[in-house]
Amino acid sequence: MPYLTAPADARRTAGGEQLGFGVPGYAHPLLAPAEWAELARPGTPLHWAVLNIADGPGSRPDPHCLEAAGRLRNARERALHGCSPDDTVRASGGRLLGHLDLAWGERPFEELIADARSFIDWYRIGGFYLARCPAERTELPAVRRLTGTLHALLAESDSADDGGRLVLGHGRHPYPGYAEAADQLVTFQGPWTDYRWSQVAEWTAEYPPERFAHLVHGVPRTHLEEAMRIARWQGAGTIFFTDRNDRDDRSGQSDPFAALPRYWDEIVSRIGPGISE
Repeated sequence: MPYLTAPADARRTAGGEQLGFGVPGYAHPLLAPAEWAELARPGTPLHWAVLNIADGPGSRPDPHCLEAAGRLRNARERALHGCSPDDTVRASGGRLLGHLDLAWGERPFEELIADARSFIDWYRIGGFYLARCPAERTELPAVRRLTGTLHALLAESDSADDGGRLVLGHGRHPYPGYAEAADQLVTFQGPWTDYRWSQVAEWTAEYPPERFAHLVHGVPRTHLEEAMRIARWQGAGTIFFTDRNDRDDRSGQSDPFAALPRYWDEIVSRIGPGISE
């Protein structure tokens, strides 16, 4: 299989390293209450989840999103500062990230920073997910300027521990220099039919698994083990796999990542309980 053609030094998660979830954006809490409740459930191996109200923070604070954000923030506090650090099952330690749409480099810098400030002021988020992030070398200086400013904003706030987290949502392998512009890169986002034959870029072998995320839809239950093996082999530390796809209207959502996969409990049990940072 093509994913097995990676060089030997890139095969760095073939063992038992801990995978975790990155949720690119559930539907509004009113439409997806079970999904948001699962994020804070004890033992959920959550790395991060994205809050997206209206392709950004919206025009005003949303009370339902405020409540969901508060629950996840409290769960993270319990995970990091709980009274039983030796527990193998503990509260989710995931961060809440604000959704910033870069529109492949077309959004003005000032608009993005205004949205970022609203996310921090209203929802006390712990970082940002930069959706539709450019991947070309020519766009790297602009993305570096943006991520540098976002890190500074997070450092000034009291909501982001450890300086916050920035995830670049390329959806494919970008120019290697992007690896130094943020904490994590989404190097695959798409259907299982593409993922199962995908190949990893050789330069990623220079970085640990926590620097990469894979988001895959249309993964059949019978192929979960194979999908997890691909993620580990290609060096991704964060995943989101779902059996839903972009033509699945049974959930009322055209976004395959907006609802829980039907095998959520199974994939949680396969990965194991979340461990606080």
